[in-house]
Amino acid sequence: MSLGGTITAAFGRHYEVTLDDGRVVNGIPRGKKSPFACGDHVSLGPLHDSEAQILTHLPRSSLLYRSDAWKQKLIAANATQLVLVVATEPGFSDELISRALVAALHEHMRVVIALNKADLAERLPAARAQLAPFDSFKLPVVELSAHRDVTPLLPWLAGQLSVLVGQSGMGKSTITNALIPGAAAATREISTALDSGKHTTTHARLYRLDKQSGLIDSPGLQEFGLAHLSFGEIEDGFPEFRPLVAGCRFRDCRHRNEPDCAVKQGVAGGQVDPRRYAHFLAITAH
Repeated sequence: MSLGGTITAAFGRHYEVTLDDGRVVNGIPRGKKSPFACGDHVSLGPLHDSEAQILTHLPRSSLLYRSDAWKQKLIAANATQLVLVVATEPGFSDELISRALVAALHEHMRVVIALNKADLAERLPAARAQLAPFDSFKLPVVELSAHRDVTPLLPWLAGQLSVLVGQSGMGKSTITNALIPGAAAATREISTALDSGKHTTTHARLYRLDKQSGLIDSPGLQEFGLAHLSFGEIEDGFPEFRPLVAGCRFRDCRHRNEPDCAVKQGVAGGQVDPRRYAHFLAITAH
């Protein structure tokens, strides 16, 4: 008789699996491939000393991952919401936000930005200005200071399986620790000399907030490749383009040098933010 469970942590080819009855076991995949992600639902064979072989991979409702020309990096399975964590310091990449947003929208996930360290008042206006290009399609931004109070984020997490994604040093693990007492996710001081965070979370882990809500903390990343998506799928990940693309002269318009491009006209007319258009050009450059 097989056992059912959910992968709650991924360590290379070994997985922590929380069984449906609450027991935690070590799941071992069959063969050389490890196609599983944190959040996956699986069935396992008989238990031997708290270890079992993963037999069946149950269907997913979503899979958030990044890719380049050579490999894929799975982030989370079955998540319903992406929480993009940025901070007033260190500096963050708005292009990385656009890239992660494209990946999440392709998986029909809800997206919210968490602006952490909002108590650093002198840096807050610059961070808000950097996020302003996302206002045109009403991407929610929740301001908080995880060291002081994470309650502004709680209404957004209710009833969702959320995955925290962001660059190192943005405070993902601090948010996790504040939301889940005892999680003890590793945190470190920011390397101010490099203006970047030191990697602390080395694997994705799923925590339960309550019976209906969960949180997946993921390792910090500095890039978000989208090699697995077509031009049209990337284009669809820019919501502000959607009312415009039908107005382009050419059906296969790539919104670069083509005449009568409605998206370029939208940039000139203020419907599309120039920074977002620059992100689109960078993502579709290859």
